[in-house]
Amino acid sequence: MTKYSLVLTCAAGATYAAGATSAADATCATGAASEPIITAQLANAIVEIIDGTSPDWLATNSACDIGFGAQNMPMDEAKAKLAQVRKKIGTQKIDANVIETATRRKSLLVADMESTIIEQECLDELADMVGLRPQIADITARAMQGELDFEAALQERVRLLKGLPESALQKIYDERITMTAGAAALVATMRQNGAVCGLVSGGFSFYAEKIATHLGFDHWRSNHLQIKNSQLDGTVAKPILGREDKAACLAEWQKTYQLAQSATMAVGDGANDLAMLAGAGAGVAFHAKPRVAEIADICINHSDLTALLYLQAYRAEQIIQTMP
Repeated sequence: MTKYSLVLTCAAGATYAAGATSAADATCATGAASEPIITAQLANAIVEIIDGTSPDWLATNSACDIGFGAQNMPMDEAKAKLAQVRKKIGTQKIDANVIETATRRKSLLVADMESTIIEQECLDELADMVGLRPQIADITARAMQGELDFEAALQERVRLLKGLPESALQKIYDERITMTAGAAALVATMRQNGAVCGLVSGGFSFYAEKIATHLGFDHWRSNHLQIKNSQLDGTVAKPILGREDKAACLAEWQKTYQLAQSATMAVGDGANDLAMLAGAGAGVAFHAKPRVAEIADICINHSDLTALLYLQAYRAEQIIQTMP
């Protein structure tokens, strides 16, 4: 067995509304699982670059595993080879990542919620209802880039929503929240294979509880909006769950289930996910902000969340394709 594997994945999947119950309710995302984006020609060219093993097709034309030829290659050398592979791929919508082979199957997944498990930022959607989307979305983007203090930015945005009817929370969930392609399959497949799944969010418990229940997460943690007289009072209950708290959730659940760090995987997109990603055996930046993508060891920029399963060497026929 080689020490490291290089995994190629590409865009595939569909997006589902929170209340979708059948494929008829789904809208297709860019690409399809049968579209031959990863060609045998490309895979073989990459074998030459890394002096690798023969391509192992985890999913026909959309996920490929190639072992590095050298048995004791240092990670720095593997990363240098990865850079060459990414240069070869160029502008094609294909992700290439390196993962340690011996510990690639994970027993704990900790996932960020907004812009990761779901496609939206809930605060931005609430802001849209009161005509404040541009102002609040700008603060959200800057906070996720790490340009603003997360806690202060959260409090400022929530303050602007003071007086919004509590019923708006459910309306947003029913009409605007959509699951990211691959989210349901990721959670269902890992749990079917004995893994524990936790959802963490700097957003709000109203949504985190519903999403966690809907997708079957074992645990969830989030912030809580304060409500008075059936209206948002413009505050968030303290303590506020932020960057270090997400990492603490990972560490807590790792300890609870007596797992090695190498048995854990975390996924997120924003600056407040960086500590959590750094604390996991495999930290995945998913369609992430530039600063996060620059730092993370594993970056998924084009593929859906099933890429996290292919990183763990699940094959297409082992993935549980369930409606979210």
